[in-house]
Amino acid sequence: MNISEKVHSSSGILVYFEIFKNEIRPVSFELLGEAYRLSKKSNEAVHIVAVGKDIDFVREKIKGFPVKSAYLYETDKFFQPDIYEKALEDCIDKLNPSIVLIGGTAEGRALAPRLAVNYRTGLTADCTELDIDENGNLLQIRPAFGGNIMAKIVTENTRPQFATVREKVMQPVKPDFVENTDFLVQNLDVEESSMKILNIEDTAEEDSIVNQNILVVAGRGVKKKEDLDMLRELAELLGGKLASSRALVEKGWMTHKEQIGLSGNTVCPKCMITFGVSGTVQFMAGMKTTPNIIAVNSDPNARIFEIAHYPICADLYDVVPELIKSLKGL
Repeated sequence: MNISEKVHSSSGILVYFEIFKNEIRPVSFELLGEAYRLSKKSNEAVHIVAVGKDIDFVREKIKGFPVKSAYLYETDKFFQPDIYEKALEDCIDKLNPSIVLIGGTAEGRALAPRLAVNYRTGLTADCTELDIDENGNLLQIRPAFGGNIMAKIVTENTRPQFATVREKVMQPVKPDFVENTDFLVQNLDVEESSMKILNIEDTAEEDSIVNQNILVVAGRGVKKKEDLDMLRELAELLGGKLASSRALVEKGWMTHKEQIGLSGNTVCPKCMITFGVSGTVQFMAGMKTTPNIIAVNSDPNARIFEIAHYPICADLYDVVPELIKSLKGL
């Protein structure tokens, strides 16, 4: 089959459902929601593929979701790239999808490049937006050149089109569809892996900024490191945590695990209050799905105001002390 035939014969959107300790990673449902939205434009079916132990539990988990077919590969092995790669290859060869979406997790980042190389096709990592262009190609959008521009990437001449997306970037859909999903379950029979993984531990911290409902975010507008104390106090009074833009991490005032943005953490708290954050492309890529954004900045042209639900043009040094007094009942 030549390149043109391959492009025109491929159809469907395949989502990799990542399993960890018999649970489906949330990013999988977020990608499923995005796949459904894309399918409305491309008029293609949505499929999923999952690999793991006792994999049949996925049947119940995807009830009510818009899934045409589910390829489930049973294995008792922990995640090993070379073994899981074979399962996805088998699925892709059978389905011949036009698009493959994979979570931007440690596991997804290990799998996606291997698959893209095997199929001699393109891969865009950490996409912040996906769309279908006028020619039916997947439009893969992500920040580039240090977050100064949004690059639009298209894989025109090869298939599948691979893209990875981080957790909390896309929105899931509600399971209220009537879909008769076809299930194809098979044992993953491959040769012994060249690697031996004895155990996998989830190192996510309970108090991580990723797990917070309320975040107070400090930006370049903070003049001194000592001034972070009042922002940290405000965060504690609100029952949240203090986070940061990249500017303060580069100064050494905040740690990388407290950073929001494409080069830090992707977050989606119920409420975020930013102080002195200008709103670079790479920062907003890490928090744009937050449902309630309050932005305080003395610059009326700050980019953060473009996405803020409650923009406040004011000096943080006037606002923060008054908020603390109010919360303390002083």
